[in-house]
Amino acid sequence: MRIGELASRTGVSVRSLRYYEEQDLLHSARSPSGQRHYEETHIERVLFIQQLYAAGLSSRVIAELLPCADAPSTENSDSALVRMAQERDRLTAHIADLIRTRDALDTVMAKARTYREQLRTGQGDATAACRPSVQ
Repeated sequence: MRIGELASRTGVSVRSLRYYEEQDLLHSARSPSGQRHYEETHIERVLFIQQLYAAGLSSRVIAELLPCADAPSTENSDSALVRMAQERDRLTAHIADLIRTRDALDTVMAKARTYREQLRTGQGDATAACRPSVQ
């Protein structure tokens, strides 16, 4: 099948399929005129790549995981699981950082609300909400 059909059957853009080839995630045969040709098995491959992207993995990490699918073995499976665990740990740390950032913003917002209420009732300094506070 040609690239347009693979795109249609997988719901992935032609541009994405070309990118997958650039990143060495997908391989096609070429006609004498240079057109890409794919096999039915490429449909499953593209859907698997999409699943890995949806899991937050980069193309570099996906390339590291593909030997598990291309050459199934205990060693490749173990390597893939270790790599996915590393990525999960990275995501967990990033989530913790985002939570800390959100909590810091909540604190700033609470202070701004307090200052706004003081201004509304005539008890606050008009510039206090815009100044950093020291605690």
